[in-house]
Order: sequence, then C-alpha cells, then structure tokens
Amino acid sequence: MPVAAPADKRFRRAHVRPNGSGGVREALPRIAKVSLVSAVVLLGGWRLAIFAMQSGALTVTHITVTGNRRMSRGEVLSVLGDLHGANMLTVSLDAGREKLLASPWVADAALRREFPGTVAVTISERQPLAIGRIKDALYLVDQQGAIIDEYGPNYAELDLPIIDGLDSSTSSNQSNSDASRAALVGRLLSDLQRRPGLAKRVSQIDVSDPRDAVIVLKDDTALVRIGDDHFVDRLQSYVDLAPALRERVPNIDYVDLRFDERVYVRPLGGGRAEKVSARK
Repeated sequence: MPVAAPADKRFRRAHVRPNGSGGVREALPRIAKVSLVSAVVLLGGWRLAIFAMQSGALTVTHITVTGNRRMSRGEVLSVLGDLHGANMLTVSLDAGREKLLASPWVADAALRREFPGTVAVTISERQPLAIGRIKDALYLVDQQGAIIDEYGPNYAELDLPIIDGLDSSTSSNQSNSDASRAALVGRLLSDLQRRPGLAKRVSQIDVSDPRDAVIVLKDDTALVRIGDDHFVDRLQSYVDLAPALRERVPNIDYVDLRFDERVYVRPLGGGRAEKVSARK
C-alpha cells in the first residue's frame, strides 16, 4: 500500500534566469563608459606629447663641455651645432658623439641630457707622446702611433721625442710599411709609459726598420738599438751599463741590445763591434 510522504521544502528546483538579450543590454553602458575613459586618456596623452614636443623647457638651449684641453669649447660647439634648438627627448646623442669622435683630438666622448634644456658633454682627449717627422713636416703622435695634429708654435711647450722613419716613401710596399712602423711606435710609446722617468730621457726614436727601434737619449750620442719588443727593459739595461761601456769604448757609435745577455758596442769611426756581457 503506497505511503504518502510530505514534501520537504528544503529541496526545491533552482530558479535560474536564462541568459538572453537583457544581459547584453545591461553591459552596454559599462562598455561605453570604459571606451569613453580610454578615449579621454589617449587624447590627453596625445596632447601631452604635442606639448612636450613644442615646449621651450624641452628644447636644447645650453651645451656644457668638460674634459677638453687642446680642443677648445668653441670647436666642440661647432661640431655639435645641430643640437641647439633640438628637442631634448628626440635629439640623437649618439649622432653627436660620432661627430666628436671624428675629431683627431677626441679619444672618447659622452653626452647626456640634463633637464631642462641642457646637454652635458664630457671629452676624453688623445695624449701626444711624440713628434713624428714625415717628409718636411712635423706631427703630434699619440700612444697608438697615430697622427693627431700638425705640430706648430701652439704646441711649443710640449717636450716630446722626435720620431723619424715613419715615412715609407722608399719602401716597395708603402701601406704595409707605414702600418708596421706605426705599430712599432705604438708599442714602444705604450711600453715607455711604464717608466715615466725613463720616457722623459728619450730624445729621438728611429723606426726606419720596423723590426728594430733605435733610441737616442738626452745628453747621449750613442744609438741604442732595442729591436721590436722588451723596449723598457732593454733601454734600462743600457742606462745601467752606460758608465761601464764608456770605460771600455769612450766614443760609442751604437749599442745593440737586441740579444739580451749579449750586448754589442761599436766605436765611432767604424771598426768591429765589441761583444759585452749584459750582466753588471
């Protein structure tokens, strides 16, 4: 016999509202509001960009220069003439740096923006270490053996050694010879920087033979042949040995130190070179 059970009110069918066109209509105002806000932000950004491009506060009106000694401030400003009046945000500092690096005196350069309206330029100049004699002209030479500028009265205060032999006009292969001689000068000058006191004593350098640098010291007439390496060590060896060498050969034509432990000394007026031990 069937038994009737009372309905439990806790168990009811969920009243679910089906999705329909009404949900889309409710979302439309929110979408319109978001779109309006986005449009306002974009418009404000565009107007801000236009203002920034046209604002006098963002125009390059001043260029500061530091680190220059030989290259005048006027020369630097002349090279960077395109920067004046340019926009601080869009001006190419890399292009300005490349222009400065094309100057023979500039070894490196750094440009940075300083708001409002200033570009700060820091110059690192090449240092002349010798005076190269090429044909009938004299040129300042840097640590790499490269020419910086023609030597003239404006550089008269520089006390630098003279370099001969850089001109390879007598060589059958001029370009290679020039490169090898410049490389020899560069290695020699760079090595001499390890001993500033010794470097100051050098009066003349001859690189006619790209495998054998010949040095003449101040207050000394002997030609000191030091080869193409160990420049400082060999030159210092000559300085240490010079008094003893003069006792044996008072008038020296040249001293050859290319063979380290063996030193060859040739007297003036010809004659056979004498072998001397490099040990004191």
